[in-house]
Amino acid sequence: MQKHILIIDDEDDIREVAALSLEMVAGWTVSKANSGPSGILQAQEAQPDAILLDVMMPGMDGPSTFQELKNNPATVGIPVILLTAKVQGHEQRRFAGLGFNSILLKPFDPLKLSQQIIEALGWQDSA
Repeated sequence: MQKHILIIDDEDDIREVAALSLEMVAGWTVSKANSGPSGILQAQEAQPDAILLDVMMPGMDGPSTFQELKNNPATVGIPVILLTAKVQGHEQRRFAGLGFNSILLKPFDPLKLSQQIIEALGWQDSA
């Protein structure tokens, strides 16, 4: 079953590598946004199966974007996976406490990204 993933990240390289990975390895459809506000609009319109969300973005950061998504009836049910380069335990615990479906660390392995998403969201039959 084909999935649709929305990547919200301010770094062009991360968006492109993740998108190519998910399209080529898993055959999924990918949408991209370079900021929290544009990602929220795209999530409302496209209703993706999941969102990959960067933590550190200028303006509206990942946790703020996540709260907006969860406060919006149109996007509240979309699973969100946090992408972060912050690997310290206390930061990961703080992010986990916010209610993200999963946390993936940057840099990620492009060949394993889709499998990590499948495992994180319990999509075992979707690969």
